[in-house]
Amino acid sequence: MGMAKTKNFRGLIECYIKHDKKFAEALLREGVDAMLSGDVETGKIILRDYIKATVGFEKLGAATGAPPKSLIRMFGPRGNPQAKNLFSVIGYLQKRAGMRLHVAG
Repeated sequence: MGMAKTKNFRGLIECYIKHDKKFAEALLREGVDAMLSGDVETGKIILRDYIKATVGFEKLGAATGAPPKSLIRMFGPRGNPQAKNLFSVIGYLQKRAGMRLHVAG
């Protein structure tokens, strides 16, 4: 007996990001929170999915002045984002989403 076919998980997440603003905002928040709490790998995965479903790496590169291929590597499994580039990306993403993220202690 075969298993039922399901959509690709990342494809499903992309669909939610594109069609549910509250989900997209929560995901952006979660990606940044993961990075700030020290789970950089999870944060990169979440932000990569968010970027792909919203602005895309080409447009993000144009907006931040970073080459799209560098951004793709930055959020890839071996990427090591520099603070300057990361904050530039996060600043643009939150502005584009119409939200402001705050760090609370």
